[in-house]
Amino acid sequence: MRAILRLALAALLLAPLGSASLAADQKPHRVAIQVDQNDPQVMNLALNNATNVIEHYRGKNEEVEVDIVTWGPGLHMLRDDTSPVKDRLKRLKELAFPGKVQFSACNNTKQGMEKTEGKSVPIMSDATIVPSGVVRLMELQEQGWSYVRP
Repeated sequence: MRAILRLALAALLLAPLGSASLAADQKPHRVAIQVDQNDPQVMNLALNNATNVIEHYRGKNEEVEVDIVTWGPGLHMLRDDTSPVKDRLKRLKELAFPGKVQFSACNNTKQGMEKTEGKSVPIMSDATIVPSGVVRLMELQEQGWSYVRP
């Protein structure tokens, strides 16, 4: 009888280890969030969505990746000279969730803005310039990323 109790106790003690290893083996949750409007409300909604997703999976001790993809008028979100949410972007990237969120800036849009404005368009250092925002979003979806448009 004691042997059975010891085996039962050992099984109970080891059960959390087994579930932790299962969580470690899971693929990360991944979401791409589109921003194509020069509207601070839309930008803040995208940042709220990103924050909520990250906090949800952090609370479950599960990995998550977020890519906020901007193009067209939405590129203003990542412009160093015109972003209405620049401070919030820096806090989200550097302080709150390092390594969990990426900002993708469309180079096609950047080049178009530079041609129209006749000057270089500065992109925030926290952003990654991608050849095409639309193509970036397509490729993420082809790799199994979820898609959100606020």
